[in-house]
Amino acid sequence: MNLISERCDWQTFSLYVLQSQQKCIAVFALVCCFAVLVALIFSAVDVWGEDEDGVTEENCSKNCRIVLVENIPGELSFNSTTHVPLSVGLNHLLDQAKLSVEIVSPYWALTSTDQGSRLYSAYQGQYLFQRLLNLKSRGVKLKIVSDQPNSIELKSMSDRYAEVRYVNMTALTRGRLLSCFWVVDRKHIYIGSAGMNWKALSKLKEIGVIVYDCSCLALDLHRIFSFYWQLQYRDYIPSIWSKRVTAVFSRDQPLQLRLNNTDASAYVSTSPDLFCPKGRSRDIDAIRHVIREAKRFIYISVTDYLPLVNRSFRGSPIIRYWSPIDEMLREAVVLREVKVRLLISLWSRTHPLTFNFITSMQALCTGLPVCSIEVRFYRGKEQMGGFQHRINENKFMVTDNAGYIGNLDWIGSEFAFNAGAGLVIQESEDQRKGQDSIVEQLTAAFERDWFSPYTISLLSGSTTLQESQHGRQKLQSLKTKAESREHE
Repeated sequence: MNLISERCDWQTFSLYVLQSQQKCIAVFALVCCFAVLVALIFSAVDVWGEDEDGVTEENCSKNCRIVLVENIPGELSFNSTTHVPLSVGLNHLLDQAKLSVEIVSPYWALTSTDQGSRLYSAYQGQYLFQRLLNLKSRGVKLKIVSDQPNSIELKSMSDRYAEVRYVNMTALTRGRLLSCFWVVDRKHIYIGSAGMNWKALSKLKEIGVIVYDCSCLALDLHRIFSFYWQLQYRDYIPSIWSKRVTAVFSRDQPLQLRLNNTDASAYVSTSPDLFCPKGRSRDIDAIRHVIREAKRFIYISVTDYLPLVNRSFRGSPIIRYWSPIDEMLREAVVLREVKVRLLISLWSRTHPLTFNFITSMQALCTGLPVCSIEVRFYRGKEQMGGFQHRINENKFMVTDNAGYIGNLDWIGSEFAFNAGAGLVIQESEDQRKGQDSIVEQLTAAFERDWFSPYTISLLSGSTTLQESQHGRQKLQSLKTKAESREHE
């Protein structure tokens, strides 16, 4: 009996041990899963996010003031009034700074030592650089994101208190960080075509906007900055996104605000696709939205326009047609009878196939009574003192009810591989009040450039295009025409 009892006790004990082991295994598995989850969370971008100073979507300011800023090279002369100079606008932003200045720029050459830097035209860049360095004495934090780790200026700023981080775009997308924007005190913003280059403040034609007292937009743009900020030392995009880098507003849920006492809606978009967290509108989707909402006209001003993606695979170039914008414009012109004007820079890097695509687009209107697509080339002054003069670096679109100000040229490769940001502002026509309307200001800036003496028309079926057999000949013919007009 005792033997049987002992066996029963042993079996019970063994069963207890087995159950305990199973529980331990289960607990261990749960601990492992939790550890993996924590590791994934901590590998995400901006785990906790930066302090947003208590600003939320609910309490941020929506009664804002917007200013159009431009750099017009001194060699150019326009009949109509120009807007606030870019250098004045950026310096005024620094005047407003009390807590922080966050800058994303692909270029840092404010104090370049090349042969042009000794000219008076380089003064604005040098002055801005010194003011950035002096932020420390005012107790203002300066944070910078770039993809140029070899920049002498950025190293100098890092040595003198600025926090600088670098994004390895080559590893992430094989592209460039071309975003150009400022966030000041999480309250004011600048976004536009100009990077931190002394030529952008003197020799190149640039455009952008500054929005004051608009913490709603500043919060959204700051989240893009935070996303870049957390990419330092990474060669991949994490699969888990922190809430602090997701979009606050988007194409589907734009910010409703007052801009210069005008009712408007706005949101920020980004490129490329890999850089778009949950809720963030892509640049291409923002452009599509603005084009499809146009009722009467679409005006586009970009340095380059080319619906192609050019990439390299194992040392061999691969070129493919990139159709989104091209198709959108064709649909607007032919099916909705919207007037399209496209202003492109004519310079040494203009791709010869640009003319082929534009000629094809213009041919759509052949035989159609209500169809209008016009193209003009803005002619720059090439290679003076080793750098480009007067090139039109504008990157914006304006329609009868909206404006888009971006960082990228309208080339397939730019949207596919390069990092950029854009700002979409939409206004209803019955709400606009003359010069207070940013849409009206952008329209006036485009028309001023369009009708200026610095543009050349490209007419479908022109003698120049008919006689040219190769793209390079087309380019040379137009450049020769530009030079002859300049000497008239």
